[in-house]
Amino acid sequence: MNIDNIRSQFPILDQTVYGKPLVYLDNAATTQKPTSVIETLSNYYLTLNSNIHRGAHYLAAQATEQYEQTRRSVQKFINARHSHEIVFTRGTTESINLVASSFSQRFIGKDDEVVISAMEHHSNIVPWQLACERQGAHLRVIPFNDNGVLDLEAFEGLMNEKTRIVAVTNVSNTLGTVNPIAEIVRMAHSHNIPVLIDGAQGIAHRRIDVQQLDCDFYCFSGHKMYGPMGVGVMYGREELLEQIPPYQGGGEMIKDVTFERTTYNELPFKFEAGTPAVGDVLGLGTAIDFINQTGIENIARHEHELTEYATSQLMQIGGMRIFGNAPEKTSVISFLIGDAHPYDVGTLLDKLGIAVRTGHHCTQPIMDRYGIPGTVRASFAAYNTREEVDTLISAIKRIAPMLQ
Repeated sequence: MNIDNIRSQFPILDQTVYGKPLVYLDNAATTQKPTSVIETLSNYYLTLNSNIHRGAHYLAAQATEQYEQTRRSVQKFINARHSHEIVFTRGTTESINLVASSFSQRFIGKDDEVVISAMEHHSNIVPWQLACERQGAHLRVIPFNDNGVLDLEAFEGLMNEKTRIVAVTNVSNTLGTVNPIAEIVRMAHSHNIPVLIDGAQGIAHRRIDVQQLDCDFYCFSGHKMYGPMGVGVMYGREELLEQIPPYQGGGEMIKDVTFERTTYNELPFKFEAGTPAVGDVLGLGTAIDFINQTGIENIARHEHELTEYATSQLMQIGGMRIFGNAPEKTSVISFLIGDAHPYDVGTLLDKLGIAVRTGHHCTQPIMDRYGIPGTVRASFAAYNTREEVDTLISAIKRIAPMLQ
């Protein structure tokens, strides 16, 4: 990849922070947006602003066509069988809540079971807890070992005739572990159990083919793949989407309404109540264009090289502890320096112009597993460079003695 060309598309990276060049290593929280995405948002509101569907005027027709073209772009990007299997949401969190709420109403009853993993983001824990509480069901948890690898033997033992769904993350936002989701789907399907994949941390780092994976639901956010905030996708297998009830009621999701009864709209509109974030959806389409033009394989290779290099350099620093050492790992490094509090490390790095994330990263069970309050997390994207890694390493070497 031509890194200079890629970086030139992200003007935010050119600024200084506290007099230092910005080194942005908080990409697992949100990626920066290329100029093309920002221009798409701006152009929508400057030239096209209109509500979609049913409008009889030019702006409505153009906005609708571009909105539905983005749906087709997402379909192609993840190789879904049908465009109506693509449901636009506000992000991964809403996508998972949608599935947990609607699926549980239709398929989960008293004393049934839901299986998740111990490395899930809170967004793939709490919605299932709420669903289990409502339905009188039980949550079962797949453990992971010290290196951050799921115990698939234990997973096999968790599944039984009461298991109604399995919900696991594609990539851990804290450990960087790339889970064997194809194998997890195969194992679950051998028991006729559907699978939801939290793809928030996977979609921008690996090529995703939902037909090849054979998963039943795949959820992700635009803002973690160079797109706008406030927009996401819930892919669902057609036959399941037809069976589960709507998540919200309102405009657009209906076919006919009387005071006696309501019939629901066809897919995907059945799950898209109310006025959508049209400009943000169009921005998501442009973000997909950016990834396609850059090449997802190129991005994955570049991020892998940065992660390997950064890990090797960090391990040469005294007192360094890295959490998450799975053989298959993507561009996240969570670490602690001795017993220094992660917030102190993050604050000092910030003063040197380096943006990292600190805390439990919405994965408190992971922190409990290791007996730590949180970690410092550096995460990479297509526009990061080896020189930025060197800047991080130099900064840590500088601040480490202050924290002893």
